[in-house]
Order: sequence, then C-alpha cells, then structure tokens
Amino acid sequence: MPAVLSGESCDLMERLHKILAAAGMGSRRKCEEYIAEGKVTVDGDVVTEMGVKVDPARCRILCDGVVVRSQRPMHFLLNKPKGYLCTNRDELGRRSVLELMKGVRGRLYTVGRLDADSEGAIIVTNDGELCNRLTHPRYGVPKTYHVVVAGTLTETTLARLRRGVWLSEGKTGPVKVRIKKRMRGLVVLDVTICEGMNRELRRVFAKFGLEVQHLRRISIGSIGLGSLERGNYRRLTDSEIARLRNPVLKHGF
Repeated sequence: MPAVLSGESCDLMERLHKILAAAGMGSRRKCEEYIAEGKVTVDGDVVTEMGVKVDPARCRILCDGVVVRSQRPMHFLLNKPKGYLCTNRDELGRRSVLELMKGVRGRLYTVGRLDADSEGAIIVTNDGELCNRLTHPRYGVPKTYHVVVAGTLTETTLARLRRGVWLSEGKTGPVKVRIKKRMRGLVVLDVTICEGMNRELRRVFAKFGLEVQHLRRISIGSIGLGSLERGNYRRLTDSEIARLRNPVLKHGF
C-alpha cells in the first residue's frame, strides 16, 4: 500500500494514527498500538508501519474490523459513580461508564481512568487530539481529588508526598496537598497531581501506611464538577474545550 497515491497532492494526506484518533478510535498512542498490532487495514492491506500517510476521503480504512469514518467531535464531562469501569468493554461483563451516556450516539472513550472504587470527573470524547493533550506527561494537566484517608498523616509524610514518591513505574511528580479536616483516625484533604499512574493516589498513600477510604476527582485542569450530580453528564462548552486544549507547564499548580 503506497504511502502517497500517484498524482495526488500531499495536502490531502494525513498520518494514519491521526485519522484513527480523529474518528474516535482512541488516543493517538492507542491508535499507534492498533497499527503496531496489525489491527488496521487500508484498502484491504494491513499497515504496521508508523508514519504512513493516506487520503481518508479515498481510502477504505478499517480498525479491528470496524470501518473508520470521520465523526463530529463530541466532548462531555461525566460524574462517574462508584462501581463503574472506565473502559469500552470488559471481559467480565462489569458496568462501563459509557452505559451512562444515554442518548449519545457514536463511538466514545474516556480520557484517563478512575478505578471502580473511585468516583468523580471524567472527560468522555471522541477527540483523539484532546485526549493526547490531557494524558501526555509533557502537558502536565493538573487533576484535583477529594480524598479521605485512614491513619496518621504527619508533617514528615506530607513533606515527602509534596516532593514525589517512588512507585514501580518511577517517581511521581510533586503533589499538592491541602488538609481540610482531621478527625479521629481520619484525614480529609484535597490532592492535586499532574500524572495518571495506575491507582496512583491509593498506592502513594499506602506507602505510608495510609488507606484511602474515599476518592473523588473534583476537577480536570480548570474544569470542575460544579453541581453535576453522580451518574449525570453534560456537554463541555467551547470555552472549556479551549482551556483544556491549552497546554500548561508541567507540575505548574
């Protein structure tokens, strides 16, 4: 399959992974994985090479057997309840947050994840470029969580949290912590991080013998939950989308 069709202007060509992302197949990185795994065909030919350019208007593109068609960009904020997974499909048949997007047609996916025991703000979209900006480490988009932990949170532990903690994937970035209330055996706090390691906050607190009993993400960048009730969603406004697209300095709380 030629990367550039003879006689065609290069202005019509787009990189394959960008076409997939724009069609709502996933983030750019996820679409690159689809290509590497041999799940993408162009006019019947499997493409595994990165950087290939094609004309989306003239080529028949399939990803994992699904015809790739351009979609109107959709952007939503969802208040995820406990018990739901941030995934499109689950082998065990567990509930997906996409089941809450009633009345919305089209292929959507979540930007980042919250585990089943956590709740709060999730961006749901088919916009691969926005997904890349919100999840790529170089943009360092801050995410704030309301957290309740069981145990004693000392000033020494707080100082170590704020400097970053070593996990199996590497060291976390600096953590912003604001204590809101101390009760017998419990501490209520707001925590802001700029990464998204798997179950990061639960694992970070566990390093110090602290158990997270409640975790709710209350904002992504400058977009907060506001009065959005659990299990409900709303469309993002144009100004909110523009703010999410603007990169921020890494760890620039």
